[in-house]
Amino acid sequence: MASGVVVAGVGMIPFAKPGASAPYHEMGAEAGRLALADAGIGYDQIEQAYAGYVYGDSTAGQLAIYPIGMTGIPVINVNNNCSTGSTALFLARQAIASGAADCVLALGFEQMKPGALGAVFTDRPSPFETFDKVTDELVGAPEIPLALRYFGGAGMSHMKKYGTTMEAFAKVRAKASRHAVNNPLAIFRNEVTAEQVMNDQVIWPGVMTRLMACPPTCGAAAAVLVSEAFAKRHGIRADVRIAAQAMTTDTPSTFDSADMMRVVGYDMSKAAAAKVYEAAGIGPDDLDVVELHDCFAHNELITYEALGLCPEGGAERFIDAGDNTYGGKVVTNPSGGLLSKGHPLGATGLAQCYELTRQLRGTAGATQVDGARHALQHNLGLGGACVVTLYEQA
Repeated sequence: MASGVVVAGVGMIPFAKPGASAPYHEMGAEAGRLALADAGIGYDQIEQAYAGYVYGDSTAGQLAIYPIGMTGIPVINVNNNCSTGSTALFLARQAIASGAADCVLALGFEQMKPGALGAVFTDRPSPFETFDKVTDELVGAPEIPLALRYFGGAGMSHMKKYGTTMEAFAKVRAKASRHAVNNPLAIFRNEVTAEQVMNDQVIWPGVMTRLMACPPTCGAAAAVLVSEAFAKRHGIRADVRIAAQAMTTDTPSTFDSADMMRVVGYDMSKAAAAKVYEAAGIGPDDLDVVELHDCFAHNELITYEALGLCPEGGAERFIDAGDNTYGGKVVTNPSGGLLSKGHPLGATGLAQCYELTRQLRGTAGATQVDGARHALQHNLGLGGACVVTLYEQA
């Protein structure tokens, strides 16, 4: 029997620069305890746990969870690139919606190293081989790190199609900094202007400056999901529920369209959002707040269009009108997003859940979006997976 899914508790620790954090298992355990405390339940009531991380050995999830409790329940380790945290959330929600469990923990953590992301296993084929081949063909610039070529290339594609300026990406980054000023858990809380972003270190002439890219960071976040019946039986708050959720992976258009926007997941995002809107019976105009995957300012801009927040080709006008911030059409990344908050891969999706749950409860403090009732989460992992989740105020 299908069950409604309630976000009963959320927890998140402040993100930190590589080398400045506690070890991954300590961060994970702390976030898990915070989520349990927020839900007002003990670990002995958890029936399943999903632990997400990218850079770690097998069963690292157990090492993070065992300090919270050792009750013999299933602990499932999840690795889905940058969408790892929301994949753990997807599996936790699915377990409850299917009736397989009534109370589940989704946990995400990451202990990262400084610098650009790279392969760990170099003695075997990379899962990015085809992505790299297409990027070489469409973008070139082999001297630039691949992640920058992927998403900078997507930005270039949008610039060529629609005449988008580099200043539009700078305005996205400046907006992120204004939001992060109010988030004590964000790693970068200094406000910058679009002019400062444009004048920062150039890492790809005409395409990107350093401030347009998110930093590698360390951190952890968690959520406790329960069925509506469980919440009622145990007197647990049930004011935030997951109204719809969809997970998509790549289709042939990723590689066949000769478009870097599609290489980095535009079609995955658009398809996942469409499924969520259909399942929930609402549209993008009904959204009050969105946390989306801004690993680069370029990806935030193209994701506005993929999620239907504005028409295709209309992102720069959307930004210039202030429709992506407080007082506009929909507040995007009130947390400061990955650009300011940081991007510990396994924790990112659950950190988004943390922010949006607090928004719908009305407890987000200085980042609060007035009257928020519908919230959308978008978490993208190149290589690839995209998870879109719609939360609603019950």
